[in-house]
Amino acid sequence: MNREDIKAAVLRIEGTNCEEESHLAFKRLGAQAEKVHLKQLLSKDVDEGEKRSLHDYDIVMIPGGFSAGDYIRAGAIFGARMKSALGSELEGFVRSGKPVLGVCNGFQILVEIGLLPAVDKTMSEVPKAALETNDSNKFECRPTLLQVEDNSNCVFTRNYSESEVVLYPSAHKEGKFVLDEDLSLEDLEENDQIVFRYTAPDGEKPGYPWNPNGSLGDIAGICNPEGNVLGLMPHPERVFHPYTNPDWTRYGLEKSRGDGRSLFESVLDHVEENF
Repeated sequence: MNREDIKAAVLRIEGTNCEEESHLAFKRLGAQAEKVHLKQLLSKDVDEGEKRSLHDYDIVMIPGGFSAGDYIRAGAIFGARMKSALGSELEGFVRSGKPVLGVCNGFQILVEIGLLPAVDKTMSEVPKAALETNDSNKFECRPTLLQVEDNSNCVFTRNYSESEVVLYPSAHKEGKFVLDEDLSLEDLEENDQIVFRYTAPDGEKPGYPWNPNGSLGDIAGICNPEGNVLGLMPHPERVFHPYTNPDWTRYGLEKSRGDGRSLFESVLDHVEENF
């Protein structure tokens, strides 16, 4: 598939944010990108020409924000709406190998739907993990350092080097990754599902604030066993350009790219080669 033929959908409802940055990340790299309201996929309260199907797209991204006000718990309402009306389509989309990305609130939604961690099946009936309230019990908004895990088979990180450390900003109150009692950290490690971990500047185990939430195993992002569904809490779309790195005035613009750009390039390269 040619890059200009790739279609990426950035889903939104009331309360989502960063859909514009996410949309532009794909568009700036030469792909087609569209911000798609959930009602368009449900063919509800929209004109005929505005109706869309998941299968119109090659990549689906769920951005950050506070969808539906994050009432009940973070991502629960958006996730329930998607799963109840689009569950079989979502499952088919993932089984076809097409990539799905969830960032921040999007990660929370993928967990609510059961597309992550998805250790035993493509989509679990009930959530097998959760993004709980940060240990600080506060909204944490700061630059975070992440190490790309070497053994991950995730299609979103193929253009990063082994053990590369990147800076993505975090902005969440519910980012502490925990697992259902039936699963363990070792299960994810054995399946090569851990994609990003929080790290400290000296490479040592990150305490607070380097791990901003107390996440199990310092996990910042995981994928499904097949590697085509990724959820992560920090925001790669916010560091697409080098000048959105908070340290650019200190170190200048020697870097030609922001740390988040390679994530979007990785998945587009994957789709070009495999579809």
